[in-house]
Parts: sequence; structure tokens; C-alpha cells
Amino acid sequence: MTDSVQTYVNDHLAGAAHAISLLGRLQSKHPSDRIGSFASKLLAEVKSDYETLQGIAIRIGAGSSALKETVSRLSEKIGRFKLDDRGAISFETFECLEFMVLGIHGKKALWQALAACSGSDPRLQNINYDALIGRAEQQEAAVESLRIDIAKTVLLPSN
Repeated sequence: MTDSVQTYVNDHLAGAAHAISLLGRLQSKHPSDRIGSFASKLLAEVKSDYETLQGIAIRIGAGSSALKETVSRLSEKIGRFKLDDRGAISFETFECLEFMVLGIHGKKALWQALAACSGSDPRLQNINYDALIGRAEQQEAAVESLRIDIAKTVLLPSN
């Protein structure tokens, strides 16, 4: 029987898998501009967070949900039709960054919820949630700053 924390962690694993795929696409579509460089750095951090979450999933007996990860990959592939910016910094790039901000905010909420439960659930103990929350806050601020910068270009009418 799956408990709620297992379901919650698996949901976030699927979201993280989607974010990794999306960041990989941004990195490859923007190999020589600030978006690609930014995506590369963020991708390394998100992969690290994903590995931490996989470790938690193992500790709580959740493993990974192949179905949820498959659905996540499929949704990312479908999203390519809309987010195919062909290497330009475009409205699609802006929307991709907005999706990342929302996902990182969710990841921060995950770490906060697991930290709150860790006192009562030994499976969730001995994890540095403060560091994970701090990194999520830094990621969220950095992505939001870039997103707002790009908004000034892609949302204003061309002259």
C-alpha cells in the first residue's frame, strides 16, 4: 500500500524529470547565448536535487513511478510543439522560464513539507532540508530575474 508521502514524492520525481528534459532542450537550443549557459548551470543543480529526491523515494519505499515519469516525458515532447523557439530568445523561451519558476517554487514547497514531517517520520530524517530550501530559493530568484528580463523583450510590442 502506498502512503501519501510516497505519492507526493513520486509526483515531484515526475515533475523533476520533466524539468531536466526541458532544461536539456534549452541548453541544446541555445548553445552560444546566455539562455544555454544559464540552463546548463541550472540543469546540474536540478539533476542533483532529482538524485536527492530519488534517494528519499528509496528510503520511503516509493521507488520511482515509471508511469508518472513516462507521462512527464510525453508531456514534455508534446510541449516541444509550442516551445520550439528554434534557438531564438522568444515568447516560447519566456514561457519555458515561467514554467521553471513555478516548478522550482513547487520544489521548495516539497522540501518545506518534508522538513515539517521529518520530526515525526524517521524515513525523512537526516536530510539537510535547509540547504535544499535555500538552493531552491536561489534557483527561483535567478530564473525569475531572467524571465522578467526576457519579458521586456518578448511581451512589449515591436516598433
